[in-house]
Amino acid sequence: MGTQVDLGIKGYKNYGTHLREKYNGQRVFKVIVDGGFTCPNRDGSKGYGGCTYCNVDSFTPEPSRKMPTIKAQLEEGIKRAVNGYRADKFIVYFQPNTNTYAPTHYLKMMYDEALSVNTENIVGFAVGTRPDCIDAEKVALLESYTDRFDVDLEMGMESIYDETLEQINRGCSHGEFVKAVELLENSKLDLCVHTIFGFPWETRAQMHGYIHEINRFPQIKFVKFHHLHVVEGSIMGAKYKKEPFKLFTLEEYTDLLCELIPMLRPDIVIQRLFGISDWDLLIAPNWGLNKSAIQTYIDKEIEKRGVVQGSDYIG
Repeated sequence: MGTQVDLGIKGYKNYGTHLREKYNGQRVFKVIVDGGFTCPNRDGSKGYGGCTYCNVDSFTPEPSRKMPTIKAQLEEGIKRAVNGYRADKFIVYFQPNTNTYAPTHYLKMMYDEALSVNTENIVGFAVGTRPDCIDAEKVALLESYTDRFDVDLEMGMESIYDETLEQINRGCSHGEFVKAVELLENSKLDLCVHTIFGFPWETRAQMHGYIHEINRFPQIKFVKFHHLHVVEGSIMGAKYKKEPFKLFTLEEYTDLLCELIPMLRPDIVIQRLFGISDWDLLIAPNWGLNKSAIQTYIDKEIEKRGVVQGSDYIG
C-alpha cells in the first residue's frame, strides 16, 4: 500500500491538485514566453547588473531563448507539452525579466499576440513582474483579460527586509511591494508572491517573518518558495567562487519548510516549494538530485512529520 504522497495527497495545498480540480481533471501546463523585456535595475533606470542572484537564462527554457517570435515560442512550447507531458490545456506564462516594464499600449499588443495562439486550449495567462513596475493602468489591462482567462500576476517579494533588498541590489523596497499588493485589493487578478529563503545573513526567525507578512494580505492567492541558489553569470555567483558562503543543504531546507508550511494561511496554494536552475548554470548548492527526486524527498518528509498547512496559522 502506497503512502499518501504516492496517492497524490499532500499536507499542503499544491498547485498540481489545484489545477486538476479547477479544470476538471485536465492536464494543464504552463508555456513560458520570453517577451524580450529587460528590468529597471539592468537598463540603468534604477541600476545596472540586476539582482545579484539573477541570471535570466537560469530560469528560461532554451527553446524560448532561441525562438524569434512569441507565436513560434508558444507553438513549440505547446507541442513539447503535449508530446512530453500529455497536456490538454495551457497557461501562457510571460516569465523572464519584468513583463510589465513597457508602456501599456505595447504590453497590450504583445499580450494580445500571445493569447491569439491556440485560443481554444489556452485557459490561463500569467505575468511575472516587479512591485515597482505595476500601476493602476497595467492592473486594468490585465483585468481586461479575466473575462476569457484566469489571470495570475506573479510578483517578486524575495525578502521583507530592506537591508537584504539593498544587499542583493533589488532596486526596490519592501514598502513598494506592500504598495503594489494594496493596489490589487479586490482585484480580479490572482496574485502569486515569490520569495527566496536562505540569504546567509538572515536568521531563521527572520524567515518566519516572511510567512506572517504573506498571511496578512487576502489578495495573495499563490506563493512560490525558493531556496537561495547560486548560478553562473550572476554577481552572487562570481562572489561565491571567490569566497563561498553558507547555503541550505536539502535536509536543512526541508526542515525550514516543515516549520513554515504550518504557519501559512490554509487557503493559499503553493505553486512551488523550491527552485533550481539547469545543471550547466548551477554553482551551488548541488543536492545531487533532479527536480522530481527533490520534490519527492520534501513531500515524503512533510508526510512523515505530519506537517499540515495552516495548522499553526493565527488569523
